[in-house]
Amino acid sequence: MTYLKSFLLSLITISFSFDALPQDAQPELYVKRATGPIKIDGILNEHDWQVADKTSPFWQYFPMDTSHSITPTVVSLTYDDDFIYVGFINYDPVPGPYVTKSLRRDYRGSENDAVAIVFDPFRNETNGQLFSINPFGVQREALISGVAGRQRVGSRSSGFDLSWDNKWFSAAHIQDSSWSGEMAIPLKTLRFEKGSNRWNVHMYAQDSKTAEQSTWGHVPRNQSTLTLSYPGVIIFEDPPKKPDYNISLIPYVSGGGNRDFIADESDGSLNVGGDAKVVVTPSLNMDLTFNPDFSNVEVDEQQTNISRFELFFPERRQFFIENADVFASFGDERVRPFFSRRIGLALDPTTNLLVPNKINAGLKLSGRINRDWRIGVLNMQTAKDISIQQPGYNYSTLALQRRIFNRSNISVIAINKQATHVLNDNDQFEFEIDENDYNRLLGVDYNILSDDGVWNGKVFYHHSFSTDSTTEDHYAHGGTLSYNKTNYTITWSHQLVGQNYNPEVGYVPRRNYFLLAPGFQYRFYPNKKVTSHGPGIETEYYRNDDFGDTDYRISPFYEIVFANKAEIKAEVAHEYILLQDDFDPTRSGDGMPLQLGSDYTYTSMKVSFRTDRRKPLYHDMEIQAGQFFNGSLLSVGGETNYLYRPYGIATLIYQFNRIRLPKPYASGDIWLLGPRFDITFTRSLFLTTFFQYNSQIDNFNMNVRFQYRFAPVSDFFIVYTDNYFPDSFKTKSRAIFAKISYWFNI
Repeated sequence: MTYLKSFLLSLITISFSFDALPQDAQPELYVKRATGPIKIDGILNEHDWQVADKTSPFWQYFPMDTSHSITPTVVSLTYDDDFIYVGFINYDPVPGPYVTKSLRRDYRGSENDAVAIVFDPFRNETNGQLFSINPFGVQREALISGVAGRQRVGSRSSGFDLSWDNKWFSAAHIQDSSWSGEMAIPLKTLRFEKGSNRWNVHMYAQDSKTAEQSTWGHVPRNQSTLTLSYPGVIIFEDPPKKPDYNISLIPYVSGGGNRDFIADESDGSLNVGGDAKVVVTPSLNMDLTFNPDFSNVEVDEQQTNISRFELFFPERRQFFIENADVFASFGDERVRPFFSRRIGLALDPTTNLLVPNKINAGLKLSGRINRDWRIGVLNMQTAKDISIQQPGYNYSTLALQRRIFNRSNISVIAINKQATHVLNDNDQFEFEIDENDYNRLLGVDYNILSDDGVWNGKVFYHHSFSTDSTTEDHYAHGGTLSYNKTNYTITWSHQLVGQNYNPEVGYVPRRNYFLLAPGFQYRFYPNKKVTSHGPGIETEYYRNDDFGDTDYRISPFYEIVFANKAEIKAEVAHEYILLQDDFDPTRSGDGMPLQLGSDYTYTSMKVSFRTDRRKPLYHDMEIQAGQFFNGSLLSVGGETNYLYRPYGIATLIYQFNRIRLPKPYASGDIWLLGPRFDITFTRSLFLTTFFQYNSQIDNFNMNVRFQYRFAPVSDFFIVYTDNYFPDSFKTKSRAIFAKISYWFNI
């Protein structure tokens, strides 16, 4: 079979990338056991800090990577039976205030002052837990998975998930010419191997005044600052103690009401449920959920869509976050066999829209069995919904990952979506396994990361199974590979997706195609004001057996990065598209759609830029202009931000698409405007208000969210939302609800 031959050829072609290139010697830090209590106040005045070993000098990562940091950071660690303590001082030679966007947890961006530590207890250099604070004492934690260099030209790999929350303690203290901090991280929070006294640790610091980023290990600037390829090693006096027991309960109560003014209907609800976290071993975690509340505490930002394909929205629900990469890293951004947001949504046949589908309960077992093996087991049961004729479904997923060589791995996944309710003679659902209503998938991925992060790629093959599909073309195969050196990056990507490939629990916006997408970028490093600049090219080529050549895009570009973190990129895109379905880019239905089988060749130019984010007023903008199918497109999008440090940020998100096609085809002006005000009164009291006007769906939305974090990872929310018709401001719907949750450690 052609796709199996392609899979094996790809496997052989990139296997040579396991050989690592020489790296600098890893820095080491000896960690003594604490002899007395550590008060978490940001001041390193305890005896244990005075006698603790100190880190060697940090290396500058940005704007250059050839010298030690000009804003020195000194870190020490100590520990006891319950916590690992991190203490540091960041020396600042430049006078002036520090930078943070707000006092809200989980700040992000290299413009913030911050010190971070990433623990990799299994020393696999692919997964870690990040803990960071800034001079104002604001915390952030994140999960890191497989972060390396660029997988595609012009972009860096992701694997940085700030959605993860956990319970830990910290404080910061600002002095003249420096600031210091302390963290107390519970051993119950970390995932580690019993008996191990050597852990990999990655540390980095950010200084806003000099725009410097620095790392403990010597990370080259062609790699991500979050890469785990260049860690240091901490050596404990004796192995950290395994917690005797580790159970967390997170119950919630929520309630509220909503009114549909169009249907003249109102309803209210009161829900009680919660989650539990049970640490089976120090490296293996079980999550349980009962009647989870997936209400819109975090509302998705609206998007306009002038493409032919479904948009992607990230997962925000806490139950799915920890060890999410075990399930979600299969395939790539175009072919995701597992997408957790499919669970808990159902299609309303009367509106053809996705609506929330209640989840009764769920279980997830995930983590490491040992250094070589990771496992993920997920089982979720959704409720039946008679109003939309939706049966209950059981979602079961098993993922296994085996380390190969040092940083690479082979992963397999099995997914089963099975109907658990059938209709009886009275049109009522009864519990019964419906053997004729299922969707399944089997897949294998071979993930490659060289020790130095220069080589980065994967090969995958997935196969779906359904009762309503034919016997052929259920497969998806693909491969990516990047070779990332200091001055240049070469990338390769190819995919082969069958017409009947249908993972219902996945995200696959396009099927029935063969794709080739090579790319190249070269970078010069001229001086201290312009840290890098250079040309590059991105390409894509699609074809299938039904239509032959269907798409191609050739896009040369030039990119400039400045020492103050400003960036500018200019590109020209030459595109060809052969439509395989009727298509209306405006989605308005006001004119004739572009016809199936018609083809178009057009050229456009795009300029994107980002100003210095350390300033109170900064901008991100992208402007595109040129031909578009058989007409023209002018697109302006981005956001403008104003910081009132450290108490808040006002943001205007905007997107304007001016589409002009010849009659009888539809033209239109599509607007998306989203003013947002995020006020942080303290590190525990927040108010967020945003408005979203979306002309494409003829809606104006207002959302107000009040949050009080009354204890670590314990919150009280009040959320109010309105939807209006933009022309008359007549109310479509209105809702208000409140929620309280509390994190208990047992």
